[in-house]
Amino acid sequence: MQDGFVKVAARTPQVRVADVDFNVKAVVQEVRESFSLDGARVIVLPELALTGYTCEDLFWQDALLDAAEKGVADVARATSRVDALVLVGAPVRAGGKLYNCAVVLSRGRVLGIVPKRHIPNYNEFYEARHFCAGPLDVTRVDFAGQRDVPFGARQLFACDSVRNLVVAAEVCEDLWVPEPPSIAHALAGATVLCNLSASNAIVGKAAYRKSLVSGQSARLVAGYVYCSAGWGESTQDLVFSAHDIVAENGSVLAEGRPFREARATSEVDVDMLAAERRRLSTFVTAPTGEAAGYVVTPFSLEAEPTDLTRWVDPHPFVPSDATQRSARCEDVLSIQSYGLAKRMAHTRSKAAVIGVSGGLDSTLALLVTARAFDVLGMDHAGIVAVTMPGFGTTERTHGNSEVLADALGATLREVSITKAVRQHFADIGHDERDHSVTYENAQARERTQILMDVANQVGGLVVGTGDLSELALGWATYNADHMSMYGVNASVPKTLVRHLVRYVADTTESDALSEVLLDVLDTPVSPELLPAEEDGTIAQRTEDLVGPYELHDFFLYQVLRRGFPPRKVYRLARYALGDSYDDETILAWLRTFYRRFFSQQFKRSCLPDGPKVGSAAVSPRGDLRMPSDACSTLWLAELDKLA
Repeated sequence: MQDGFVKVAARTPQVRVADVDFNVKAVVQEVRESFSLDGARVIVLPELALTGYTCEDLFWQDALLDAAEKGVADVARATSRVDALVLVGAPVRAGGKLYNCAVVLSRGRVLGIVPKRHIPNYNEFYEARHFCAGPLDVTRVDFAGQRDVPFGARQLFACDSVRNLVVAAEVCEDLWVPEPPSIAHALAGATVLCNLSASNAIVGKAAYRKSLVSGQSARLVAGYVYCSAGWGESTQDLVFSAHDIVAENGSVLAEGRPFREARATSEVDVDMLAAERRRLSTFVTAPTGEAAGYVVTPFSLEAEPTDLTRWVDPHPFVPSDATQRSARCEDVLSIQSYGLAKRMAHTRSKAAVIGVSGGLDSTLALLVTARAFDVLGMDHAGIVAVTMPGFGTTERTHGNSEVLADALGATLREVSITKAVRQHFADIGHDERDHSVTYENAQARERTQILMDVANQVGGLVVGTGDLSELALGWATYNADHMSMYGVNASVPKTLVRHLVRYVADTTESDALSEVLLDVLDTPVSPELLPAEEDGTIAQRTEDLVGPYELHDFFLYQVLRRGFPPRKVYRLARYALGDSYDDETILAWLRTFYRRFFSQQFKRSCLPDGPKVGSAAVSPRGDLRMPSDACSTLWLAELDKLA
């Protein structure tokens, strides 16, 4: 349960229809293995697992029902030393009727019985012949040798030793109806929803079932553990496939292969779910718990570390699947280009002015601008690509700028900044041999002044090139590359910039454009503000100074999008990127990230407009309303404890 992660499991035992003793042993074995081998702390088994779902009129036999009740007691006793919450399906007699129930067990006790609310009686399902729809309101029943066991749908099981772990249950068909009970459960505070199911296998149903589970977890910002009956349940006309799924907030974390793998285990991040719900103003959770008419039953788990097995994406902004990555790139380019097109149309701009350096960011901005001109039906000659060589400009980047402009049909203008900057140094009394921040920033500001003035000349607007990663780190010169009239890359992280340029290189019909884009991709990231090496190569490499963008983009996502504390960000970075970076390196650059992120907010507080393309952005008008003078002490102190 470390850092909010709780290991959950769906386990489908091999059962025999109406053989309760056999099924009890199978259930107990699954529970013990799930706990001892996988470390699962919430374990879900199928609907009516103790009897079998397909018993039909045998459910009218007291012999079967008596055996099932005794079977619950046997399971409770046999799993009393298992440090987990266990949910198993069984038929339960209450108030003179029979109900299809999820029985919730912990440490040898029956904590509650949750009856199925919606009883299917169509096609192959005839449950209404035997079972009644369960009541919402909770009463008390004597069951499995225990007195006053809560019985009813409105139940929550809250862990008193793990913050934000609140479990609720629904049974099979309950998920498939227009208003599943899990909606009310989540609004009442449940973060982990469990479904005990016996959904049979027919063509196409597995894919629909998976989308249903995933979608419900997304709508309810919850973990969802779905466990279905296996092929041992199959009889007469029905076949069951043991389709087990663990989902979290729209993502499938684990899925057993139907007919082949009767289990799914992963870690649900209940702290993240709680944080997401707090963030979403439309997720209304009040009243919760008892105030919402629920019976809340506490249970305890020993606070032990949770080993991670789930996928933690080392590149959260870039899909690992090639097809998805291409689709993502096309979406982003469309958002960027149509956003710029709208701004140009609204301002009646005749041209767009962009500073081209031969680097990744300005290349992407130029590509986006060309697309925007296509949207507007404007001649690419109206794109004024300005190359402004200075003290650190290399022949490689300068040449690529010229080739790019030519390949896109843009108008190229070259304005050397060397003479003007030297005059500026003389005016302010700065020694050109002093390569301090003044030396660098004077060049950046001179370039921005040129772009703004050229825009006035041609009746256009200046297109910004700075990306999300640079803005998060404050790696921009205030009132220089920090400023533009529309920043097309403002919410595009550096790791995605590279793939966007590669996508255009791979899909363009122009061999010349593809060739130069590939060379840009092969060029080190640099502002080129310091003189080049003696051999003419780039001397100033950004990642040597500020750190690997691969790490910073990972940090950025976990901090900005997830709101995770430093300890958790560090743990996830070690887990996802530990093969590429040692612990000391990760910790050092994480410290740099926090230090710069806090100290540079004043630059982000006055950013120009730019299109939001993803779920993480730093616009002061929507996504990051952070005080410019907030202290980072709390965050850095937590990192000190990890050192």
